[in-house]
Amino acid sequence: MGPEVHLTMETTSALPDPLPIPTARTIQGSVVLPGSKSYTNRALPIAALAQGTSLLRGALESDDTHYMVDALRALGITITTDWEAGEIEVIGTDGHVPATEANLFLGNSGTSMRFLTTIAALAHARIRLDGTARMRKRPLAPLIDGLATLGVAIQSEAGDGCPPVEIDANGLPGGAIAMRGDLSSQYFSALAMVLPYANAPLDVIVTGDLVSKPYIDMTADTMRAFGVELRHENYHRLSVEPGQRYVGRVYDIEPDASAASYFFALAAVTGGEMTVGHLPPTSAQGDLKFVDVLEAMGCRVERNPDSITVFGPSSLRGIDVDMNAISDTVQTLAAIAPFANEPTTIRNVAHIRLKETDRIAAIATELSRAGIQVEERADGLTIYPGKPRPATIQTYDDHRMAMSFAIMATRTPGMSIADPGCVAKTVPGYWRLLFPLLGAGIH
Repeated sequence: MGPEVHLTMETTSALPDPLPIPTARTIQGSVVLPGSKSYTNRALPIAALAQGTSLLRGALESDDTHYMVDALRALGITITTDWEAGEIEVIGTDGHVPATEANLFLGNSGTSMRFLTTIAALAHARIRLDGTARMRKRPLAPLIDGLATLGVAIQSEAGDGCPPVEIDANGLPGGAIAMRGDLSSQYFSALAMVLPYANAPLDVIVTGDLVSKPYIDMTADTMRAFGVELRHENYHRLSVEPGQRYVGRVYDIEPDASAASYFFALAAVTGGEMTVGHLPPTSAQGDLKFVDVLEAMGCRVERNPDSITVFGPSSLRGIDVDMNAISDTVQTLAAIAPFANEPTTIRNVAHIRLKETDRIAAIATELSRAGIQVEERADGLTIYPGKPRPATIQTYDDHRMAMSFAIMATRTPGMSIADPGCVAKTVPGYWRLLFPLLGAGIH
């Protein structure tokens, strides 16, 4: 077993662009990852609405969490951060949003945009939410239309169902909201978190099937930790028993399972061994099931109470897999699929076309750039075995493109990653963690 490496915040602006990736043979090591972005960005607004003070420990420092913290402060919430210690203190307002006017800039953080839209609806204020050029193309219409049906004065400035969004809020009415479930679970998590503070009982109804169901489980898990029980009927109707309120507490945030997928994949493609510490196999993070995918490809997985270890095989098997529930790991699988001995087919992930970039198209384009045969479909891809050729992988301002294709690059001499700083969105210290595992420094 190699040395244990810890991930910390770093400045990514000084990195070479493109960033050459060292190649590796068999990797053996262990890593300690920062807190889950999904849990951090759920705990922050919930703690802000709670009665009393909360201390979030193990919180992730990243672009996305900075946007969330800054926006909550703009809404009048008192938040003190000690990023070096990974601690955030939040003084809750018992469901009250203090600001009477606010202009929130949320970058390309989809969770922040969706979660803060419903937080804003609780206010008695005029609030505008905006983001980057890419954010202005990411759909928010289901949430806008749903809130409008309740009587919330909300509109998309451009009339296209995307940010910027303006809300002239006067509290969140009760009633029922029905939304399509096939675009994003974040709309439903956003509403679920504010249910205790609606003016009257509010039901959220899913029409059709809900994508990425494990993220609803994460939302429910976080709400429960702060004292509120989210009910759902097989993910078709979400509600909260009236009278429940969040209560401030000390809350420990687990390491990020999505980030862990890259290091598990590194073991898989090098025939090595990788342990991610402090990540319990009982976690509600859906992306932890990526290790099940690796098992199907021939890896051995050792699940301990406080860690998970993946052992790579001598040869990976191709698989056919529905990744709807773990769609943030699609790029991770796509990046190692060429090294399998058979084609790999990824299905039922049409919704990832609406992420930071059109992820299906981006994967197909970059695999083709590296000389890998790939078939693109509306809801997924089939990737054929092959030896990638040297290339500079374009990342489309998408952190997951950079982190996943870096794993492919560890087996492909001469491969580089363009715009390596985009990893700051969720894992700012990624390169300073990866390179030592490859026996290389970074300058």
